Amino acid sequence: MTPLKMLAASVLILSLGACSGMDTTTQRTLSGGAIGSAGGAAIGALAGGSLVTGALIGGAAGAAVGYLTSDDDVRVGN
Repeated sequence: MTPLKMLAASVLILSLGACSGMDTTTQRTLSGGAIGSAGGAAIGALAGGSLVTGALIGGAAGAAVGYLTSDDDVRVGN
């Protein structure tokens, strides 16, 4: 494994562990922002626009939706 791949794997593993001490609202906000950024960048690329602009808009929208979602809205199968 190359040093760059080892570094990327280490960063991924350590960043996943960082979420353990967060409350559910913070976790939803961050995950919504990450999913929104990825989706916004993809839509920006497909539409021929800027990846950065799409990622920023999608990330902001995803974080807002994650923050505004209540615990009752997230309970699945209960």
